[in-house]
Amino acid sequence: MSDVAALPETVAEGKMTTTMNDAWDYKGRPAVRASSGGWSSAAMILVVELNERLTTLGVGVNLVTYLIGTMHLGGAASANAVTNFLGASFMLCLLGGFVADTYLGRYLTIAIFTAVQAAGMCVLTVSTAAPGLRPPACADPTGPSRRSSCVEPSGTQLGVLYLGLYLTALGTGGLKSSVSGFGSDQFDESDDGERRSMARFFGWFFFFISIGSLLAVTVLVYVQDHLGRRWGYGACVAAILAGLLLFVTGTSRYRFKKLVGSPLTQIAAVTAAAWRKRALPLPPDPDMLYDVQDAVAAGEDVKGKQKMPRTKQCRFLERAAIVEEAEGSAAGETNKWAACTLTDVEEVKQVVRMLPTWATTIPFWTVYAQMTTFSVSQAQAMDRRLGSGAFEVPAGSLTVFLVGSILLTVPVYDRLVVPLARRFTANPQGLSPLQRISVGLLLSVLAMVAAALTERARRSASLAGATPSVFLLVPQFFLVGVGEAFAYVGQLDFFLRECPRGMKTMSTGLFLSTLSLGFFFSTAIVSAVHAVTTSGGRRPWLTDDLDQGSLHKFYWLLAAISAVDLLAFVAVARGYVYKEKRLAAEAGIVHDDDVLVHAT
Repeated sequence: MSDVAALPETVAEGKMTTTMNDAWDYKGRPAVRASSGGWSSAAMILVVELNERLTTLGVGVNLVTYLIGTMHLGGAASANAVTNFLGASFMLCLLGGFVADTYLGRYLTIAIFTAVQAAGMCVLTVSTAAPGLRPPACADPTGPSRRSSCVEPSGTQLGVLYLGLYLTALGTGGLKSSVSGFGSDQFDESDDGERRSMARFFGWFFFFISIGSLLAVTVLVYVQDHLGRRWGYGACVAAILAGLLLFVTGTSRYRFKKLVGSPLTQIAAVTAAAWRKRALPLPPDPDMLYDVQDAVAAGEDVKGKQKMPRTKQCRFLERAAIVEEAEGSAAGETNKWAACTLTDVEEVKQVVRMLPTWATTIPFWTVYAQMTTFSVSQAQAMDRRLGSGAFEVPAGSLTVFLVGSILLTVPVYDRLVVPLARRFTANPQGLSPLQRISVGLLLSVLAMVAAALTERARRSASLAGATPSVFLLVPQFFLVGVGEAFAYVGQLDFFLRECPRGMKTMSTGLFLSTLSLGFFFSTAIVSAVHAVTTSGGRRPWLTDDLDQGSLHKFYWLLAAISAVDLLAFVAVARGYVYKEKRLAAEAGIVHDDDVLVHAT
């Protein structure tokens, strides 16, 4: 039932009207168009993604309160535990994508890693339910001697907790790497009707992500805080297993695609071959380099790749396309680790060109990480009552303003920003991908400025004996949410547009790795700030009792880092030329209105 590598390449004579030539059923037979794929298959896949978002965000946004209040970890350690968990979840998408593309196929990858996620949540449920896996309650939970009255968790207690967290992260990364791709596999791009349905599928994919996020920060957080985490996590286990059962029941209707190998293997092969041949001179004629037409003439499988024109940058990588005499004069005697095609090299070059943009988008997600860590700690210390006080808003549920602002921004952008932007730019989409990212980065700076001002006002009021309303935090959640709507869509559009055709499966991994590294960067900054501010007997910025610390200074630091990153991004974006225009220029195609469009 995996996307096997030896599936038939053609469709039998007389069956072209009913079967497909690039998709197969679970038995390896050509898929019948009328009885496979389509919305009935895609809907079962969407449920898996909804449960993934419900679980990951439901654990992440409310975990810091559990680590501080129940496990008795410090504020900085708790924040780092949350960002490490979320960072691992996204970074493991690269592993999941490699496994899916090279060995298991998307179907088996989703099924296996969904089961791993369920196992992780089972461990988390046991960890929060069993009294022996939690330290005893503090003797003075709210007084000045709280830290000294609390028993630290044992190695076993922390080990079980982290086992559950990272099993969940492994499952999340594995299934998330393949869900959108397997969903799009259920539609045939060569058919006009199914191609339109595929575009609608991605809209519904984002919708299900948003629904899962809303359920996580409202219903699930409320259950965790009022009924107990074991019930909230147990509900996640039930939802994951129900979704997995639904997913498996659709096996006979799914369309499977041939394994194409991982782009990471291609990058490694080009780099290794170029390094091994670094002493060889490049031939004066580029036609002497090994390329797609040579591979086709030798009967090699080039996996539908189209020849790309040679570009001027990173010429040292072209040595990977030199065929040495020792490798055999016949192209058929080469292998990808000895001599890569020039098209393979050009695809790797394109990834290298994208790296500066990739790197300068990472700090946005460091700012985003604060919405699930210190902003939740702020909410915990503020007045969260609604109306007469009969209902108290869970601290983790403040994230609903972040999710809500994302859902609000998308239609506002389409209806207001795009028509307005068209008046000033030649882009029919309003803003280019890089312009959208720059807006998101600017909003992240403003969000940290708002967070710093709010925290300073909260701390001053608290020291004076007052308890400010938690809704003072709404601006920072709102700004980060709107920024995410711009940055997320801009990044996804950029990586999908600019990634080479032969490396499309890598585009999602590149995008998600910026999220992962942003969370890990948050961990590094928190650790560094905590170490520096506690040295010499000074009062640390990041403390369990926010009134005794200086969290606002930490926010000012992030605002400064984000501002510097914004300037770096603008510099990088101004020098970036989109792939379509660059390839046209390399081919000598010039139009009267062909102006290189930059991001700013």
